[in-house]
Amino acid sequence: MSLIPLLLLLLPILCLTFSLLPTSSSSAVDTLVFGGCSQLKYAQGSPYENSVNSMLTSLVNSATFTTYNNFTIPSSTSQDALYGLFQCRGDLNNADCGRCVANAVSQLGNMCANSCGGALQLDGCFVKYDNTTFLGVEDKTVLVNKCGPSIAYDSDALTRRDALLGFLAASDGSYKPYRVAGSGDVAGVAQCVGDLSASQCQDCLSDAIGRLKTDCGASKWGNMYLAKCYALYSKGGDQSNGGDDNNHDNNDDESEKTLAILIGAFAGVALLIVLLFFLIEVCDGEKDCADGK
Repeated sequence: MSLIPLLLLLLPILCLTFSLLPTSSSSAVDTLVFGGCSQLKYAQGSPYENSVNSMLTSLVNSATFTTYNNFTIPSSTSQDALYGLFQCRGDLNNADCGRCVANAVSQLGNMCANSCGGALQLDGCFVKYDNTTFLGVEDKTVLVNKCGPSIAYDSDALTRRDALLGFLAASDGSYKPYRVAGSGDVAGVAQCVGDLSASQCQDCLSDAIGRLKTDCGASKWGNMYLAKCYALYSKGGDQSNGGDDNNHDNNDDESEKTLAILIGAFAGVALLIVLLFFLIEVCDGEKDCADGK
């Protein structure tokens, strides 16, 4: 039997094998936190629509190189000028940042179609555009405030939580827009948008963390998102979406192990078949030679 028909026979198996290769799965960075659009609308086909498309494209392109950037598209009339920015969570690499911003822009485009402005916060990134300038303007409007179940009887956890929030709120005079802290099984993160000055950032984060401690009291986890900064904490990996990041990672690991086993099995079977038919062809060739053919 020729090897060409054999390869054609194996092609579906090989295609199935490669289709099972693990790919980048949707992770917590793509979880929607909040989104909103301005009431003002622009006319389709207008110069402002072109500016919006150009702005969103610039945000996506820039996110593959840096975790924060802002853009301004000027206009002869102030109402047609456009301002925009994106920011990724401080621990994301460029690849994850770019993917997150592209996802946010895609959702924002659908959510705020024909709106003069819009903002969207995913767990891993923030995108905003508007025809009213907001760059460098501090805004402590509460957008999201969520608290988990009570841990009132766990005094040790509350002590560690309070110490963690105090650390996140502290300032040594340097500009720290992204802050993380951990104490035992209690972890926290805080971040302000990169267009704020050092003093504005500190003021916003101090307010968010103060509100978080007051509003969530003895909660197991808490999320406080203001318009220009946010602060989060959790105990034992609990999150506002009801999931556990550690369990998510473990599930991904198990899936990858299962895929690896399947891929190995398919590859082994394919190799065995190729080897078997190769030996058959060799034997047939030696028989033909022995018969004088």
